[in-house]
Amino acid sequence: MDTRIEKLANLLVNYSVNVKKGDKVLIRGDSSAAPLIKAVYKQVLWAGGHPLLRCTIPGLEEAFFKIANDEQIQYIHDPDRLAMNTYDVMISLRAAENTRNLASIDAGKIVLQRRAMGELMRTMLDRSAKGELRWTTTIFPTSAYAQDADMSLDEYEDFYYGAVMPDMDDPIGYWQKVSARQEKIIAWLKGKKKVHILGKKTDLQLSIEGRDFINCDCHLNVPDGEIFTGPVEDSVEGHVEFSYPAIYNGREVSGIKLWFEKGKVVKANAEKNEDMLQGLLDTDEGARYVGEFAIGTNSGIQQFTRQILFDEKIAGSFHMAVGSGYPESGSKNRSSIHWDMICDLRDGGEIWVDDEILYRNGDFVLFPG
Repeated sequence: MDTRIEKLANLLVNYSVNVKKGDKVLIRGDSSAAPLIKAVYKQVLWAGGHPLLRCTIPGLEEAFFKIANDEQIQYIHDPDRLAMNTYDVMISLRAAENTRNLASIDAGKIVLQRRAMGELMRTMLDRSAKGELRWTTTIFPTSAYAQDADMSLDEYEDFYYGAVMPDMDDPIGYWQKVSARQEKIIAWLKGKKKVHILGKKTDLQLSIEGRDFINCDCHLNVPDGEIFTGPVEDSVEGHVEFSYPAIYNGREVSGIKLWFEKGKVVKANAEKNEDMLQGLLDTDEGARYVGEFAIGTNSGIQQFTRQILFDEKIAGSFHMAVGSGYPESGSKNRSSIHWDMICDLRDGGEIWVDDEILYRNGDFVLFPG
């Protein structure tokens, strides 16, 4: 077995979610991630936790959406509800063999399921904010992810582990250093009121008054590298053109442009799959408001790979999520969706906070990396 898998499993279990003796741990994974699933399962046992595995195989998700009726699409199984309400830890390990398997599925079916799953999503976010649920998610390198990133599998594995564990000798120590640097930026932002983002075809203003920035240091997401908050719900004004496609359940929506008034998306265009964009924005009332504003900080991620777990961390970018926000940031927005969209700021982009420059051309002016 690749020794990097064992080190990753140790990072996930003993740092990201810090499994303790007696913890009930739900491990959700795709069968293609079997080597990592096994390594994580063993680490949970060694830590004294009680692992429960829920594994899926390729093709089931596509079959579900093609065959299931509306009642089946909206059904929530009791074990899923029980786990989300009572388990201490949740570890998600994704490993797609085909990232386009839902490309031909009716967008309405996907929206219907997201609405139904809103209950579980709200429970997850609320319990996480209260410290009752510790969760993390990562992917396992597959040929599908490599193809999306225009890499060979070997190249993608090197890219993946380089972003997740830049210091192979001390992965945990590395993320602790990242955490310390990001905490300095967050301390400077505390008490600030307004943010102004300028970029190519982008001019946005939003309020962060009374909101907290969260230090993303490889706990919830692996890899990590961002700071984020939930902007005041009715404060977003202006327009943004996102640099990269936004992907939702395998469907790629590219050329997205959004216009905001009093926090709400009042106009939206896309060059590709605009029906998907409009459908998701109409999922519920909260879907047209911003739940997250974030700045990417992972210097090991420099290119777009069509994998949001990595792309939203691109050093030199910011991203916004329409839909549900994270309660720990102060966000009050609730929705059945949380959809991240990324804008590159490395070529002339700026972020001003209370009329003081914080960020220019992809780096923190006040806190150079």
